[in-house]
Amino acid sequence: MSTETEVRTGVYEAMFLASQTAAASFGDLIDHINSLFERADAQVISMKKWDERRLAYEIDKQKRGVYILAYFKCPTDMVPHLERDVVISDKLLRVLVTSADHLSEEEIASFNDMDGLATEAKLKAEAGEAEESSASKKVHLGAPVASEMAPAKEAPAEPAPEAAPEAAPEAAAEEADEKPADS
Repeated sequence: MSTETEVRTGVYEAMFLASQTAAASFGDLIDHINSLFERADAQVISMKKWDERRLAYEIDKQKRGVYILAYFKCPTDMVPHLERDVVISDKLLRVLVTSADHLSEEEIASFNDMDGLATEAKLKAEAGEAEESSASKKVHLGAPVASEMAPAKEAPAEPAPEAAPEAAPEAAAEEADEKPADS
């Protein structure tokens, strides 16, 4: 009698939902998902970016998310560990893992877009670097340059016009005396 047990493996489909902030560094997100698969002793068959959409309801104050579809082979007892790792992750909001027994290997291979993921990660990284360099050109640290220090010349303030002096009450009384009375 042998005490060894046979490890059952299955083919699974996983839909990952990543936050918009995590998707900003797309290469890191893909590396994070691959590290989760490594922890679960999974072999990735295919992976692709499915879509970027507005969520039906906010999840962790996120209104938009990026969906990544993956097919993988994994020991059946490691699937709950993969799901738990996603719950713990701060880059991934949700995951749905289902069995992919209904698909043939050719169909699963047709979903493979790992080259496209690598290209997109590279392009987003280059765009992020370009954006950072243009933003750094606008920021000035330290003392301002002499041209920035020159104050705008202001016109001398004119004194407010003085109000017309009121007639003295005595002059008003004299004017009233000079008018003839109507009788």
